[in-house]
Amino acid sequence: MEYQNLTGKDLLKIKTLGELKASGYQSRSIKEELRSNLIQNIKEGKNVFEGIWGYEDTVIPDIERAILSRHNINFLGLRGQAKTRIARMMTYLLDEYVPVVQGSELNDDPLAPLSSFAKQLIEEKGDKTPIDWWHRKDRYTEKLATPDVSVADLIGDVDPIKAATMKLSYNDERVIHYGLVPRSHRSIFVINELPDLQARIQVALFNILQEGDIQIRGFKLRLPLDIQFVFTANPEDYTNRGSIVTPLKDRIESQIITHYPKSIEIGKHITAQEAKLAGKPLERIHVPELMKDLIEQVAIEARKSEYVDEKSGVSARLTISAYENLISAAERRLYKNGEEKTVVRVADLIGIVPAITGKVELVYEGEQEGAGLVAYSLIGKAIRTLFTDYFPSPDQKRKEKESNPYVLPLAWFGEGKEIDILASQSDKDYKNALHQVPGLEEIVTQNIKKLSEKEKEFFMEFALHGLAEYSQLSKKLLETGMQFKDLFSSMFDMGPNDEDEEDDFR
Repeated sequence: MEYQNLTGKDLLKIKTLGELKASGYQSRSIKEELRSNLIQNIKEGKNVFEGIWGYEDTVIPDIERAILSRHNINFLGLRGQAKTRIARMMTYLLDEYVPVVQGSELNDDPLAPLSSFAKQLIEEKGDKTPIDWWHRKDRYTEKLATPDVSVADLIGDVDPIKAATMKLSYNDERVIHYGLVPRSHRSIFVINELPDLQARIQVALFNILQEGDIQIRGFKLRLPLDIQFVFTANPEDYTNRGSIVTPLKDRIESQIITHYPKSIEIGKHITAQEAKLAGKPLERIHVPELMKDLIEQVAIEARKSEYVDEKSGVSARLTISAYENLISAAERRLYKNGEEKTVVRVADLIGIVPAITGKVELVYEGEQEGAGLVAYSLIGKAIRTLFTDYFPSPDQKRKEKESNPYVLPLAWFGEGKEIDILASQSDKDYKNALHQVPGLEEIVTQNIKKLSEKEKEFFMEFALHGLAEYSQLSKKLLETGMQFKDLFSSMFDMGPNDEDEEDDFR
């Protein structure tokens, strides 16, 4: 009987040490287990890290090289870069089941027991020693590093209650209560935000990483723990909240640097995959592809904004939350107006402001501006950036008066006309408001190839927003939407409190 060919059901039928030996089982370390299964996956062309976008040519090859080298790993990157998610997915590289001595708190390998309990049990019962099977999803331990984590939490301590209950001497090894690390023997052990761990606690990991032994309250135990360590850290933490002590960094063999999506397309994949939209009437809400691009562009603008702390980063959770809010804004309009279907509007971007303000760390200048105004500014910059992908640059066309396609709508606004685009107004009122602007529909139909009929008004509204971002029109925030009017007339109409707001939207 070949052990490697046994299925999970076959393994679960093996109940004793004797049956396990007869199956041909041989012990191997978790690092060897990960390495062997990774090699098999590479040969078969399987992607273990399914759903991790944008790392195919950067981070994932580094992870695979580290696993092939049997290294402990430190993921270094800003917030929202899938560090913990990748660590959790490493469990897919473990064997489906591994045998453990029944009742062992250290998950002892029946052929290589560590604890005194397992050694004594095997000595007493021999091949009749009962064994259990441990599924790979249970071979993962995760600990968030916080300042209150103690050595006892991670390594262990003497348990006086156990000593009293079992009437044991304090010289007896059985009085030890093992911490998370020994209990993670033969597992993947993850410490998130490693720099937040106090330096004296980090020191306690030295021997485990290098020599494999631990000391607990005077007990000198030689426990060659078999653990795949994975750490995560934010570069910001090296200076703000703490640091990884140098000897510990030296013992972590591979440090892998993560990054944000390098293109809008990758960002859209991540957002679509992670957004929680279950139960929403998605078949009744149409989202133009441009709107998805705008959501991702907001995050890109935030990552390079002078108002946002670049050391803190802008998490991918911003775009995910923003997209969820965007769909909810359209959903709310459906219910409010009793309509069957709707198309997402540019004005719906007002609804993503709460998703932005809670996800960005502002520098001093940003705090002075206010989180809300910074959010609107980022939305405006995203619109401006993508506007010229669909329409001619207003700055260039302004110099070419004869061929300027924006002359007609700008002249209409110049006559003192204005329109309000409200997030909650009915589709009929929305269309009527946009179609009263002369020349606006022609701008869209002439510049957008293969224009969908249901997206026409969306692009007409986008054109107005773009003209406002290029200082051709005035855009003013209303309580429930936006108002567009002539730029110069709005300067004379505004009060002293409106001036700053108008500057932000321009």
